Amino acid sequence: MPVTVRRLAMVVVLASAALLQTPAAAQAATICNRHCDGRDAALAPADRVPVTVTLYGRSFKLHVNDTDAMAWGSVENGQPGDEVWLDRSFDGGQSWADSRIGGTTVPGGANGWRTGQFNVDDWGSNGVGVLRACGKAGDRPEIVCTAWARSNWNAWDRRTAAATALMMRFDRGTGLFDTNGWWTGANALTAIIDNVRRSGMRSYQYAIAATYDKNVNSRLGQFRNEFLDDTGWWGLAWVSAYDVTGDSRYLNTARADADWMFSHWDTRCGGGVYWKTDRATKNAIPNSLYIQLNAALSLRVPGDTVYRQRAQAGWNWFRSTGMLNGEDLVNDGLNMSTCRNNGDVTWTYNQGVLINALVQLNRLTGDADALATARRIGNALTTSGYLSPGGIMREPNEPDQCSGDGVSFKGAAVRGLGVLNAATGGAYDSYLRRNADTAYAAGRNSFDAYGSHWAGPWRSTNHSCQHSALDLLNAAP
Repeated sequence: MPVTVRRLAMVVVLASAALLQTPAAAQAATICNRHCDGRDAALAPADRVPVTVTLYGRSFKLHVNDTDAMAWGSVENGQPGDEVWLDRSFDGGQSWADSRIGGTTVPGGANGWRTGQFNVDDWGSNGVGVLRACGKAGDRPEIVCTAWARSNWNAWDRRTAAATALMMRFDRGTGLFDTNGWWTGANALTAIIDNVRRSGMRSYQYAIAATYDKNVNSRLGQFRNEFLDDTGWWGLAWVSAYDVTGDSRYLNTARADADWMFSHWDTRCGGGVYWKTDRATKNAIPNSLYIQLNAALSLRVPGDTVYRQRAQAGWNWFRSTGMLNGEDLVNDGLNMSTCRNNGDVTWTYNQGVLINALVQLNRLTGDADALATARRIGNALTTSGYLSPGGIMREPNEPDQCSGDGVSFKGAAVRGLGVLNAATGGAYDSYLRRNADTAYAAGRNSFDAYGSHWAGPWRSTNHSCQHSALDLLNAAP
């Protein structure tokens, strides 16, 4: 029978033999935040039950003490010998080093029992956690677990909850997200920074320096690599980092990134930067990022004329190419033989990044035509039956599973639309609110991790799907 993960506990039933393949029970390191692991559940000042699951008539529940950011598990309607315990994960339930913590057995003469309280997060080492309650009948081998859930610490509304779920994917060892996503990691970091500004929650601001310090000397240094669009994404992330920290090293890196992109501008097809250092193709996305990054830098570098001229030259060239088509949508790039629009897919991010670039250009120069063009693209994006079927943004060929680069695209698209919305006094409020409300209702799981489909159903998550949803919630009124 289908299970809606967002509303119902996720049932995980394992034969006793299969249990041997799961992480072995081990003595978890005791975590002490406001209180230490193992605290008596009777002392909890709050008790919320977000997820429950049943097995052979027993009810296994996860209880959350939101006041102290702790949780405990219980079994009810059971009998002596039944077991209940907790699993704790610091990577969004992908693995759980803390397995079978607080394990206990229903004593003789009782029909229920509970574990002690355990901390959801590890504040001392920036561990962002989720827990689940698991158990079994004393006379049966099968095991059942609830869905993962957490306290509302750093998750008091849907924006901060989404940011917290994204930070579960942050690898504290590498300073990147999930499996070391590079340009998608730049977008995830940008979404976290935007959330700092939007929500005022600075709990995850540590990710800025952690990412920078661990990666500034990787690849070609200063977050440059052979893909010019990757360099543009990182440059914009460091502009955002500079805005919230005032640390000049981030602005200097953004300048190095913009200069690297400029070194790959030439007169072939009349101008433009290449997609890659092999100088084979010129596409919409690196050139839109180039305009946006240069305009953003000019707005922040006192007395600048260089970045301003580059941003203006970038837009003058872009609009001459025909990549912005007659339907006011941006195609993927150029046919290098004809130097004209290649007619390829109108990906969502090609719309949103150019929108963002044109808003920045308008802020910089007062160019009313740039803002008017951004409005036309925004109107086309939000009314397109192809990119917004039923009024909900959807990427062309959007996959069920969160994998591949494409599941990051909507994040950049809606980020740009949000910037345009702010610049136009809320012209896209209803669209953004409708998308945010729909994703919250149909596209998330029990701890606010989002999938690829904002209209649902939820299938899986990763940092790319999650940052896209966070971008949406940051942008929505």
